[in-house]
Amino acid sequence: MLEVFVEIWHSLPLILQVGFKIAAILFPLLGMVAYYTFAERKIIGYMQLRVGPNRVGPRGWLQPIADAVKLMFKEIIIPTNAERQLFLIAPVLALAPALAAWAVVPFTDTLVLADIDASLLFVLALTSLGVYGVIIAGWASNSKYAFLGAMRSAAQIVAYEIAMGFALVGVLMAAGSLNLREIVLAQAGGFFQWYFIPLFPLFVVYLVSGVAETNRAPFDVAEGESEIVAGFHVEYSGMAFAV
Repeated sequence: MLEVFVEIWHSLPLILQVGFKIAAILFPLLGMVAYYTFAERKIIGYMQLRVGPNRVGPRGWLQPIADAVKLMFKEIIIPTNAERQLFLIAPVLALAPALAAWAVVPFTDTLVLADIDASLLFVLALTSLGVYGVIIAGWASNSKYAFLGAMRSAAQIVAYEIAMGFALVGVLMAAGSLNLREIVLAQAGGFFQWYFIPLFPLFVVYLVSGVAETNRAPFDVAEGESEIVAGFHVEYSGMAFAV
């Protein structure tokens, strides 16, 4: 037993180093997601001839922080007949693969948490796991609306992932590698060396597939407000809804 603790103690610097790298990627990423949502709300507001969120902080810049704090203190209500354990695990299953995929994304030619040879395949494999969280969330809620929304969302994710995968095949053929860092370095010659120019049709396919897979308008049929209320997360509240 003592040997185990000694081994952990010797591994502590490595554990701290990995933990610091994860935190350095995770916290800015969550901040970016919050402010991308804020930007989306602002743009939609201007499109509809209104101001958008502008109450918290100067010109509403603190609105994402206020929303996050509010959701932290909201009660997570579990429906009476729901599968409690699966109901709580489902949001984690949906979010964790999306965050874990960032471990292989290179931020510079040296700054990457896990530089593996098949990192593009790793990203595709991980992001495809999120659909299980969606299905479990809809089924565990024990609600016909949530289940129908989950089936719609899962079908849409699986369908558009095929198109997204085929679009990325062109990129890996052009770069001759599955390593994301090597793919980025292969485009280091400037703007006209970026693959989206010669592979523009594939870029359009990937862009449309990405919008569809994230259930954004006009591909938000999985929510179906006029039919099934709000999709697979209709029974969720608080931080579980946010996740």
